[in-house]
Amino acid sequence: MKAIENAKGGYIYLPAGYPFSSGAAAMPGYEVVNAVFRRPVPWRKGFDAIEQQLAAANRPKQALCGVELRCPVPMSPDGFHEFNTGYRAILEAWDIIQGDVNPVGRTNVSPVLTPPSETLMYGFSYTIENADAPPTFCGAGGGETQGDGVVREGDISPEGMRAKAARVMEIMEARLAGLGMKWPDVTTVNVYTASTNAEWLAPQLLSRMGPDAVHGVHWYLSRPPVIGLDFEMDLRGNRTKLWL
Repeated sequence: MKAIENAKGGYIYLPAGYPFSSGAAAMPGYEVVNAVFRRPVPWRKGFDAIEQQLAAANRPKQALCGVELRCPVPMSPDGFHEFNTGYRAILEAWDIIQGDVNPVGRTNVSPVLTPPSETLMYGFSYTIENADAPPTFCGAGGGETQGDGVVREGDISPEGMRAKAARVMEIMEARLAGLGMKWPDVTTVNVYTASTNAEWLAPQLLSRMGPDAVHGVHWYLSRPPVIGLDFEMDLRGNRTKLWL
């Protein structure tokens, strides 16, 4: 993966296609800040809050580099595309899209318990100017896809989940490398799965994190946004986290 520069936003990103990127990292002189809503808000209103937050930080709209959503249920591919069309339209109106590429990373998952009645915005990430900031980044959510298929699709046995987790860790580590990051730069490891067996945790996640496994993982009892996926992760490296 080769990162692309978004000079207006103060970050580099890994292109992934139409709906979102695979993550972003702050350029020198900038810091990626993560902001989370204590109570998630309808996703369109979330963009109003982003606009206010960026204005307060004296940052352009192009500084937005990550969005976190919570959807009612996993979607069909057609339903996912329909949502992405409306979502991307806002980024286009904000003049964030570069050519035909979306630089903003995204995680969108469906909570198992008390799912929302509509898609909500859980949080977002953006850059601020900070000449003394260490490396910071926000990764996008990634599931157990491989080529045009899904690893062990429908198999939530311990063996199946280990295979899924191993594949997602490969994706996460490739994205880390693409952003110029390593495990010591990671401050948050998020896991999204409805599977309640955790036999994948030690062999596939913690062992590969090395000494940084001391910080553990944050497990959300949630499903990936598209029907057929069972395991998703994202990684973040932040020095500043805001609760809104």
